[in-house]
Amino acid sequence: MTKRLLLVTGDFGEDYEVMVPFQALTMLGYTVDAVCPGKRAGETVKTAVHDFEGDQTYTEKPGHNFKLSADFAEVRSDDYAGLVVPGGRAPEYIRLNERVCEIVREFMQAKKPVAAICHGLQVLAAAGVLKGRSCTAYPACGPDVSAAGGKYVETPVDEVHVDGNLITAPAWPAHPKWLAAFLKALGAKVEI
Repeated sequence: MTKRLLLVTGDFGEDYEVMVPFQALTMLGYTVDAVCPGKRAGETVKTAVHDFEGDQTYTEKPGHNFKLSADFAEVRSDDYAGLVVPGGRAPEYIRLNERVCEIVREFMQAKKPVAAICHGLQVLAAAGVLKGRSCTAYPACGPDVSAAGGKYVETPVDEVHVDGNLITAPAWPAHPKWLAAFLKALGAKVEI
């Protein structure tokens, strides 16, 4: 099994949901190809920091310029063991890219681990892979999950939901459990 993973994002993806998985999975020895439709390795996407500060929804602040590590145009799902789909605002427009949806379908059809968090479920809904599946997401994306034929599972912000190869979480506070469940699905053994 390859130790290569694919992470698909775009401008204004949620900073923690892009950077933390990229860095943590790289630290564990995976090659993580971070890609964005229309961009090449070495180019950047702007991220946004979302926080929960007692408002009716999250707040948004500027994040980092995150450097992409691979060319989107060269992605072949057969080359990867798993897929990561971060949240933020990027999913609302990268889901309009048919190749993004095709990649998601390829991973799901091959039953490879797919980890999606927060608004990342919008991409899976657009790809048409949620019918008959259960998952969680940022609560505002629950209607997207249901409209796509999935079962939205309300989950605390720091918890994970697993349905076979589909590993989902509502937001970045779930990173420890979400990433652990993804690693388990990948068959990884982490010893410290």
